[in-house]
Amino acid sequence: MFELRQSFLLFITATIWGSGFIGQSIGMDHVAPFTFTFFRTLIGALVLLPVIFWLKKRAKRHHQVQKAPNRKALIMGSLVCGTCLISAESFQQFGLVYTEASKAGFITSMYIIFVPFLSWIFGRRPNLLVLIATLLSAVGLYLLCIEDPSSLHLQTGDLLILICALVFAVHILAIAHYVEQVDGVELSCGQFFVASFLGLITMLLFDKNLTFDNIMAAAPAMLWCGVMSNGVAYTLQIVGQRGINPTIATIILSLESVMAVFFGYLILDESLNGRQYVGCAIMLAAVIIAQLNPRLILRLIGRS
Repeated sequence: MFELRQSFLLFITATIWGSGFIGQSIGMDHVAPFTFTFFRTLIGALVLLPVIFWLKKRAKRHHQVQKAPNRKALIMGSLVCGTCLISAESFQQFGLVYTEASKAGFITSMYIIFVPFLSWIFGRRPNLLVLIATLLSAVGLYLLCIEDPSSLHLQTGDLLILICALVFAVHILAIAHYVEQVDGVELSCGQFFVASFLGLITMLLFDKNLTFDNIMAAAPAMLWCGVMSNGVAYTLQIVGQRGINPTIATIILSLESVMAVFFGYLILDESLNGRQYVGCAIMLAAVIIAQLNPRLILRLIGRS
């Protein structure tokens, strides 16, 4: 039941991230990448401050026993996760300038391949079913995002997106490490403040055409991404990853691409072809396979 609840939280995260592509696309019509990233991460941090205050007050009111906060782990976790977050989002934004959105979506989601292999390097070996689910997710993403196989060759933008995917994989593993030591909401808030601080520096250094009118034009999109994609979704990711295999978490989070297609169909009137429907079905099957208990399956096979 615990893993099912955690998986559901991660699915909600993927759903919100999928809807965030629309806001991100609209916002980028008015402001540069660093500006958009700075405001969305700052908004995400500010949204979580009253949540943290309310949770602490609620715990005291109900006389709940709270563990002494691990300040050192919180600071280190915020620095590591925040740096990974701003780096990955920046590589993604600049990569989108040079490559198609469909290819970018596919390459970004390659963190589902990087995470299990990085986990393996650090001594956490995934089971066979999880590896099968990972490969199925990659196949499903390919069918969903790449309509023309001949277009899949690496260019400058593709390389930037590939680096983004690798950094996102490190981000997921960093969360899996620190979330066992600190409060998940505080870690999420901390990473946003670190990311927004770094985003402010890069915005002031590189975004030369920043105007008040452009910021106001992009404000609705930045509010949506800041409150929902950052404040809500990234917090749900951190809370949902507690106690769950990082590889399984990435497979569920990769449904972000499926949800992005769904919202594109629902809001932007975009249509799916048969190849994309098959890709969505394969990815959903991969999520189900990743949740199965290999020992239970072996017992059932042995009984039959």
